[in-house]
Amino acid sequence: MDSVRAKKHLGQHFLADPNIARRIVEALRLPNGVREVLEIGPGMGVLTGTLLQNPAYRTSVVEIDRESVAYLQQHFPALEDRIISADFLRQDLNELFPGEPLSIIGNFPYNISSQIFFQVLAHRQQVREVVGMIQKEVADRLAEGPGSKTYGILSVLLQAFYEVEYLFTVPPHVFNPPPKVQSAVIRLTRNATEHLGCDEKLFFQVVKQAFQTRRKTLRNALKPFGMPAEATTDAVFDKRAEQLGVGEFVELTKWVEQHKQ
Repeated sequence: MDSVRAKKHLGQHFLADPNIARRIVEALRLPNGVREVLEIGPGMGVLTGTLLQNPAYRTSVVEIDRESVAYLQQHFPALEDRIISADFLRQDLNELFPGEPLSIIGNFPYNISSQIFFQVLAHRQQVREVVGMIQKEVADRLAEGPGSKTYGILSVLLQAFYEVEYLFTVPPHVFNPPPKVQSAVIRLTRNATEHLGCDEKLFFQVVKQAFQTRRKTLRNALKPFGMPAEATTDAVFDKRAEQLGVGEFVELTKWVEQHKQ
């Protein structure tokens, strides 16, 4: 088995440049004693081979494509039983790596990159670091701060729990097949926030609701929470979602919790 056919429905664009692979792997910092690294969507293992060269951590991979799994089993016997043939989005990481802090890495399929980050957020107490290659415009959005038109739901939610760094841009020609867009590598590093100091489930709901109608002021965008008019007279309700940083959303969540019907 010499190769794997890239499948459009899985959003596969296989990295073909070993120098880019090396730069991605070198971006791992393994914070807080991380010794487990999970690669998402290894494909034909361009990143995997570089990861396996480093004995500082133990590499596992999760791959939904059975053809890729068969290829990896044949070409990377060093992985042994650490090839997880499954959908990453459906995995409980604490069951796979009980009690172990984790770094995640990968050339993420562009059609599910946002879902991957929501899965990371769901396991934020365990996932200490993410190094991922994604569509450039998504990377720009995640790293952006308040006041930008591209700042959005994932920007706020990720920045609440992670330091987000845009590392470098990757051109289309280093992939097979080449995507029609530029790509970029970002790094998320878990920050010191163990708890936001508000109802975190409600925080997620407030952020999502605020951005769903981002052109509206928060007074109108947050109407589904049923706050009485006298509770929305503060100047913050004259703003739009894109104008608020994480701390302001935390305070807004506390206010909504206190006044919602």
